[in-house]
Amino acid sequence: MTLTYLPFDAATVANLRAGGPDAYGLPPERAISTGTGTPCRCCLQNVPGGAEMLICASRPFSDLQPYAETGPIFLSAADCTPHNGATIPPVLTTSPDYLLKAYDRRDRIIYGTGQITSSGQIASYASQLFESAEVAYVDVRSARNNCFLTRITQTP
Repeated sequence: MTLTYLPFDAATVANLRAGGPDAYGLPPERAISTGTGTPCRCCLQNVPGGAEMLICASRPFSDLQPYAETGPIFLSAADCTPHNGATIPPVLTTSPDYLLKAYDRRDRIIYGTGQITSSGQIASYASQLFESAEVAYVDVRSARNNCFLTRITQTP
């Protein structure tokens, strides 16, 4: 089995870069990146220092429901190459640990799976979670600010 680290949907990213509404119906805010702590959810790398970035509300779930958390994300304002998904993205190597949570096919958190996980153990813990047939995907969030970073899926 192979883990895939998903960037944000390309259509969503293009819409936000064009000034389209975020999860709250607002246009993205524009700011200048400091170069650290500003992970772009497309290329899954920090937005370079001095580069323009977008700050917007995101809900990485298709439907409104009790577990559909909304929070802030960053995107490079300029086009960037989406993360290829095959390797652990750079944004998952810049902090000592991350929050991983498994979800089922109905987008519900699977209780007992949420765990602060060291950066070197992300793939191992995600693989362990996928041993359960109930797990559809694993979300990775900041352990400090709870911001959504990426979604991990598994393919045969």
